[in-house]
Amino acid sequence: MSKISLIIKREYITRVRNKTFLLSTFLLPIVMILFIFGTAFFAASSKDKLKKIAVVNDPGYFKNNLKTDTTRLNFDFVSGVDSLNYQAKGYDAVLNLNKDTAGKKFIIHSSKQLGIDAKEAIEERLDQAFETYQLQQKGIRKEILDSINKLSSGAYSVENRVTDEKGKSAEVNASVNYGVGFGSGILIYITMFIFGAMVMRGVMEEKTNRIAEVMVSSVKPFELMMGKILGIAAVGLTQLVLWAVLITVLSSVAGAFFSSEALQHATEAGKSIPVNGNNAAMAAKFAEMSKAFGSVNWLLILSCFAFYFLGGYLFYASLFAAIGSVINEDPQEAQSLMLPITMPIIFAFIILSSNLSTPDSPVMVWASMIPFTSPIVMMGRIPSGVPWYQLLASMALLVAGFIFTTWLAGKIYRTGILMYGKKASWKEMFKWAFKKS
Repeated sequence: MSKISLIIKREYITRVRNKTFLLSTFLLPIVMILFIFGTAFFAASSKDKLKKIAVVNDPGYFKNNLKTDTTRLNFDFVSGVDSLNYQAKGYDAVLNLNKDTAGKKFIIHSSKQLGIDAKEAIEERLDQAFETYQLQQKGIRKEILDSINKLSSGAYSVENRVTDEKGKSAEVNASVNYGVGFGSGILIYITMFIFGAMVMRGVMEEKTNRIAEVMVSSVKPFELMMGKILGIAAVGLTQLVLWAVLITVLSSVAGAFFSSEALQHATEAGKSIPVNGNNAAMAAKFAEMSKAFGSVNWLLILSCFAFYFLGGYLFYASLFAAIGSVINEDPQEAQSLMLPITMPIIFAFIILSSNLSTPDSPVMVWASMIPFTSPIVMMGRIPSGVPWYQLLASMALLVAGFIFTTWLAGKIYRTGILMYGKKASWKEMFKWAFKKS
């Protein structure tokens, strides 16, 4: 055990002191915060601009029914304005209500392309205006119609509650569970690639520098592989913790310096987006989502995330290390040998993304049991609820899989790290793994 701890210490200290580690640890959170707040600022600024639209050639029923929004869309019914002089008269665009041959399309002229949100908002207002006119033709007054719309919009909602075997029920939200599960799965998916490649590069560097020859002569392959994997895992966890702390601190600092005017822009832009003309429904939906996030069992999710993050990393890191031990500085050789390892990771993500809406389907259940796919797929199922026996079975199989792949990789490592100038195939690697010592 002392040899493993020495290898862990060496791997950890060597990589933590590396300039690349320090730069990536401190620069990445800064770049992320700048990107997030910059995107929010520009999005809020672009949405805040009022679109003053001149409306011409009204058939006779749009003027009284087309709703104007003073924070985003302002329709002005005028005459004497056309596609040539609308800018000189102070308008952002001119909407011509003359019908085309099909009778379903209007033309709007603008100096710049309208954004998707603005175009959809205009089309929705036109649809609502035409619907109101048709109902009025049936004898329904506008005041009665507005009253009905106000009462019916968001009048009913359905709360989903799940009841367990003891009769205890709890509220669930499929959208929140979907988001949490997908976010957890994709995070593990990305980190397995990043840290797995880190292990492979570390082994390749040791082979090139001939350091591994000295280590193999005094340490058993399993001990060497275990120490290397755990050492790099500690580096990855350190980096994740530092990222979380730095992003939290920088977010607080950026929020303090982010102008109140820009925040107001974002708020107004969100309020001005039409959803059947009822912003109260949006507020209720937001409150419902906030409540749903609060009801999530974060202790279970975070603890399982830590387990599957470590388990998935340890399972695949040993295989990446085995690949690194047989590569002779040839990128094409590395790509061909990595394919059988990366394909199960990609396959797990495909299963997750295509079946997450049905977490109890057979393909999701079986994929959450198999160690090659369970770190990603099981995290997609946990927020929606997983039977305890399935969770324990998945964890036990992942631990057993990690121990087996570490033993297997250690056998390959012992031979591959000392082999130079020859390309190894998977067939040869399996021979090394299962030959008697």
